[in-house]
Amino acid sequence: MEEKEFLKEEVLKKLGKRIKEIRIAKGYSSYEYFAYEHNISRAQYGRYEKGEDLRFSTLAKVINAFGMTMNEFFAEGFEDSEC
Repeated sequence: MEEKEFLKEEVLKKLGKRIKEIRIAKGYSSYEYFAYEHNISRAQYGRYEKGEDLRFSTLAKVINAFGMTMNEFFAEGFEDSEC
């Protein structure tokens, strides 16, 4: 695997982990309920938490659903990223 592709996958994994951690911290044990309540495709949201590719506009929608700013979202879990 190319280094660039590896870095992309690592960042996506970190995004997925962060999204899942915040959802749980917000009191949602079910990703499906969170997605449904915020008008996000449940199947697609499940893929986001797994670290699969997502568009920036979709990430912004998820962060907004958390009631967070971009700075708050990226404040944890990305300290050592090379992106």
